[in-house]
Amino acid sequence: MPELLYPPVIAAAKTMFRVLDLRLTVEGSHHVPRTGGAVLASNHVSYLDFIFCGYGAHKSRRLVRFMAKHEVFAHRVSGPLMRGMRHIPVDRRAGAGSYSSAVGALRRGEVVGVFPEATISRSFTVKELKSGAARMALDAAVPLLPVAVWGTQRLWTKGRPKTLTRRHTPITILIGEPIDPADFPDTNAMTGELKSRLTALVDRAQREYPDKPAGPEDAWWQPGHLGGTAPTPEEAAELDRRGRRTSAS
Repeated sequence: MPELLYPPVIAAAKTMFRVLDLRLTVEGSHHVPRTGGAVLASNHVSYLDFIFCGYGAHKSRRLVRFMAKHEVFAHRVSGPLMRGMRHIPVDRRAGAGSYSSAVGALRRGEVVGVFPEATISRSFTVKELKSGAARMALDAAVPLLPVAVWGTQRLWTKGRPKTLTRRHTPITILIGEPIDPADFPDTNAMTGELKSRLTALVDRAQREYPDKPAGPEDAWWQPGHLGGTAPTPEEAAELDRRGRRTSAS
């Protein structure tokens, strides 16, 4: 099937990067295979992470099919775009179908992007991971690559106003070495290895990030263990629980 929509969207994103003079640092893009299936498993700190995680595969000339919640596909604006780029809808009420679609795409040689934390981390640290990324890689017999993105939260994240026109923001994208499913006895062990590698990549991205908060009012985007004022992981978990209760009521 010809790619009629994805390339123009990528071109538009790259134009946006230039207009905003985003200071992009991409390392490890050579780990993304030029052919065959692979799972990219990224941390999640922003609503824009899929753009930058996908950009990390650009050097290998791969188009990443992201798994995203069903509501995004139902939206009158984002829906046609997501379907046109052949991303994969996730309906939590019919999770088996979403999973089968992703594994099928991997077996056809596609690169599939997932956010194994499931939701944005308000603490900007790596949360507990769902096992789906490892299970997909194991079932499709494809490599699993950890991806760290950092700086994207300064543009748009949960609980903060959008600053999509913010200029000169450094954005870091680090792609780790592939994890071979054949090296692990089960998905739990593989998920543990993914979390370990992903945490190390995120920690490195945070510590090597070229910007620091301009002052106390600007420290919200830094995690607490680096002197920022983001919620602790425990506080973030409580905020998530309150959000789920509110949406269910």
